[in-house]
Amino acid sequence: MENGKNGNSKNGKKIVVDTALLLHYLTDDKPQKARVFDDYIDSAQRGEIKIFIPSIVIAELVWILESYYHQSADKISEIIEAILNTPGIDVSEKEVISSALRLYRTKNIDLVDAWVFGFAVEQKHI
Repeated sequence: MENGKNGNSKNGKKIVVDTALLLHYLTDDKPQKARVFDDYIDSAQRGEIKIFIPSIVIAELVWILESYYHQSADKISEIIEAILNTPGIDVSEKEVISSALRLYRTKNIDLVDAWVFGFAVEQKHI
């Protein structure tokens, strides 16, 4: 699914994006693949397609940016917030991720731990 998976919805074409495609876009390590995602964003902003990113892709992206690219929590938060706020992109568990990012950035805790906490709060378990 590296180039995104096409699907259909009532409103037109849907693209499911995986971690590899996001990384190619963010790092431009494979410019051709980065342009694919850039084209998806342009199409989504014109309303031609919808982009869906499963929350697990965000979790994996954060882990890779931390462990392989050694990005700071502030930089990672900036990147994820940009993804969450890009018109035409739908991310599952968006509210939980936003809440977790705030804790991750300000309380110096692991994003997954913050995510678990945010999920528990959302589900009224805490």
